[in-house]
Amino acid sequence: MTRLRRLLVPLCIVVVSSGCVGKSAPQADRQSGRQSAPFRTGAEVLAADGFAPLLGLRVGAVVNQTSQVEGVHLVDAMLQGGVEVAALFGPEHGVRGEAGAGVAVESGRDPETGLPVYSLYGETRKPDAAVLADLDALVFDIQDVGARFYTYISTLGLTMQAAAEAGRPFYVLDRPNPLGGELVAGYVLEEGFESFVGAYPIPVAYGLTVGELAKMIKGEGWLPELDSLDLVVIELEGWNRTMRWPDLARTWVPTSPNIPDYETAAVYPGMCFLESLSVSEGRGTDRPFLQFGAPWITADSLAATLNARRVSGVRFTPTRYTPVSMPNAAPNPRYRDQELPGVAIDVTSDDDLEPLRLGVEVLVALRDHAAAADETGLIREASLRRLAGTNRLYEALQRGDTADEIVAQWQDEVKAFDEARAPYLLY
Repeated sequence: MTRLRRLLVPLCIVVVSSGCVGKSAPQADRQSGRQSAPFRTGAEVLAADGFAPLLGLRVGAVVNQTSQVEGVHLVDAMLQGGVEVAALFGPEHGVRGEAGAGVAVESGRDPETGLPVYSLYGETRKPDAAVLADLDALVFDIQDVGARFYTYISTLGLTMQAAAEAGRPFYVLDRPNPLGGELVAGYVLEEGFESFVGAYPIPVAYGLTVGELAKMIKGEGWLPELDSLDLVVIELEGWNRTMRWPDLARTWVPTSPNIPDYETAAVYPGMCFLESLSVSEGRGTDRPFLQFGAPWITADSLAATLNARRVSGVRFTPTRYTPVSMPNAAPNPRYRDQELPGVAIDVTSDDDLEPLRLGVEVLVALRDHAAAADETGLIREASLRRLAGTNRLYEALQRGDTADEIVAQWQDEVKAFDEARAPYLLY
């Protein structure tokens, strides 16, 4: 990696309700290029402290399969550390990643511990007040991917809101943004476009850790009833904003069935837009979002068009593949059991990759390719509007705008967001 290494931020626990929003280290130290400590997640920091802030409390945990402490699920680690874990709350995919993509999570019992599990991805998406009445605190520990449409950050806000309403402290065990803390790109979600895949007025790639985002949700008043929330962020150790996932030398735990590795996560903020097109986005294969295809595509021509655009950090290769049913990831993928001509995406430089630029380049190329092939009905308008968080992307594609013209549309709002997030940065 060629990315500049700056001093890694030492351990700090930030209690947001007390008004602490400063950085943990002097500016000169952060730019010195020396590493002060090995990388640790908030969960690992808390475990190293013997879970001290949670001892003596009845705790509810919002967790999934990524909630690990040195390979041990956080729930198991807390129980071993003497924490009285009384309830578990399951986001999309469940407490241990057992639920498929888009499948409602069932309430019941955790088979590993016997603890009650309350679904946050089904008819209920916010913890029930009656359940919280029997708890002393809520803990949130989930690895995010840094893309606005990932539902874990919507669950974050709703559980914060429930904790505030119940008068319970809310602990966020911070985890790194795998895309780093400097990538901010894409349309800022507009009022009226809110959904469970777009809950806050943030860009598609927002460049915050989950702890920083929690602070901003509260500080900006994006959800009601948060003024009184006792928000505690257990900070990362040994992370700075230049670092992307490969810099951490950590094994990737799949954050969902269709984000099986970091390479997929790296392109996802832009390639997720293909869910709104009448093309296969690679679901039903071992390379979701890293390849796309449709019966009407001329693979050689489309790959050549995209390579001619010199999209930074990637190379495009003609391919053929067959989407199949994958019960936990893609039970009924588009063009199921049909061999498709398509294009594969190879990430050639993690440092140079710009996922939103990549996604727009692919959208524009597919639009023009479909027109040349007399293929109609390419774009599912409502879906694209929901993912983009605005009408502007759909309208730009309909007008025939170039990729450069589309990317230019969000530059001012991204700059404004970048300034607005500054008071909430921890690293």
